[in-house]
Amino acid sequence: QVQLVESGGGLVQTGGSLSLSCAASGLAFSRYSMGWFRQAPGKEREFVAAIGWSGSKTYSEDSVKGRLTISRDNAKNMVYLQMNSLKPEDTALYFCAANLGPPPTTTKYNYWGQGTQVTVSS
Repeated sequence: QVQLVESGGGLVQTGGSLSLSCAASGLAFSRYSMGWFRQAPGKEREFVAAIGWSGSKTYSEDSVKGRLTISRDNAKNMVYLQMNSLKPEDTALYFCAANLGPPPTTTKYNYWGQGTQVTVSS
């Protein structure tokens, strides 16, 4: 079956960096667009960034542009989220998601991982 497994979360100070990874299995990875979402306690799950199947097109939510960068490696079935200049408001559970088709900026993805926690201390 399809599995998306996130890793790389943790506790970091304001201004610090983290690199999240998502390992995909059970799907034709290079046919899927991939996205990163986050959900803070008491809030809706929100779009962070997405990348097309080839990696040539990326999309980011305005508040993370220039700080959080999505990338993928189709040979390894991996998608990444490089997080720099982190702020306390970036604290959330981060999910990766896969969609057969263009990358939505909504939650309308086919498959989801379980999430990895990112906590940014002030």
